[in-house]
Amino acid sequence: MSSQPTSAQTAVHAHDETFHTEQVITIAGGHFVHDTFSAFIAPLLPVLQEKLSTNYALAGSLTIFAQLPGLMNPFVGYLADKISLRYFIILAPGITATLMSLMGIMPSYAALAFLLVIAGLSIAAFHAPAPAMIGRVSGNRTGTGMSIFMASGELGRALGPLLVTAGITWFGLEGLWKLMILGWITSAVLYFRLRHVSASSRPTLDGQMIRDLLPRARQVFIILIWLMLARQFLLVSLTTFLPLFMTDVKQADLWLSNSSLTILEGAGVVGALMSGTLSDRLGRRRMLGIVLALAPLFMLLFLFGPTGLTAVSLALLGFTVLAPTAVMLALVQDQFPTNRALANGSFLATNFLIRSLAVWVVGAASDRFGLAPVFLWSGIIAWLSVPSVWFLPPSKKTVIG
Repeated sequence: MSSQPTSAQTAVHAHDETFHTEQVITIAGGHFVHDTFSAFIAPLLPVLQEKLSTNYALAGSLTIFAQLPGLMNPFVGYLADKISLRYFIILAPGITATLMSLMGIMPSYAALAFLLVIAGLSIAAFHAPAPAMIGRVSGNRTGTGMSIFMASGELGRALGPLLVTAGITWFGLEGLWKLMILGWITSAVLYFRLRHVSASSRPTLDGQMIRDLLPRARQVFIILIWLMLARQFLLVSLTTFLPLFMTDVKQADLWLSNSSLTILEGAGVVGALMSGTLSDRLGRRRMLGIVLALAPLFMLLFLFGPTGLTAVSLALLGFTVLAPTAVMLALVQDQFPTNRALANGSFLATNFLIRSLAVWVVGAASDRFGLAPVFLWSGIIAWLSVPSVWFLPPSKKTVIG
């Protein structure tokens, strides 16, 4: 067997419309393990807040440090459109697992913030090129491929709270580092399965790449910013502050508070899996309109419904609040077929800026007014995202790989 595979063996061609199941599942598996560890922050907030004696704003801001390197996503995406960054995808699960597992031994807020910034570099290195790679190997079924990819990430974020809580039970907060081996096992598997799979897009000239992107980006991203800004407060309240809400407002213990996050993220698996696939048939705009309109209603049910419906309302919230991301990523892949990684990186960087603002606002408002009123207003504000859907470009029927 030749030591250097031919280009026909190693690349998924730009116009290949075949759905490469094995490659999609492999990348999705890496996403699952990677996001299991990157999901450690929110479930650890009650413990870290007590250990470090911080308020809601500072505790919630820990997620910002992990996402700060996300500002580099357009650059990482730009590189991914020019050269293959498959080793970013291969190594990230091991590196992220290592860094996130060390959170328990950090002696101060500053040290923890620094660790999370470094972890954020690994997170960004995975999430910028991986969706573009999925877009290439999914052929003309981008929505389906993105649904599998996003569902695997949501499944990881659902398992993460349970794994970290079990880790604390087994090893203590300072012993969480023993879990990192799971990430390196995953990286080893990805190496043997993906080392000959190209992650680069169709080659384009540097200047031409930017010129191709900008006109379409102005039309698409302005509307996406409107949509993301309106829904981000609800998303942040649930994915970042839910464990704190359950412990401080609902008086739940650590297992119960983190189980609530697992229910939310577990339902998000179904939402991510179904939404992208359904959007291939119903259209991106129609699918987004449905889930964006329903999510605030389920937030009201969670806040004011009977206690017996808490799990049900969280499941419904997980389905509708987390589903739009898969559809938006598929839409971005549709609209920028020749610069997918650059467009995806730009989307993720924009999302980071909006999310950082939302985390700080929700945290500061919770310190002043309490978590319960802030959760309510985040749901009401989320309804403002619905009209933006009708200004998005229509779905493209044919997706160029």
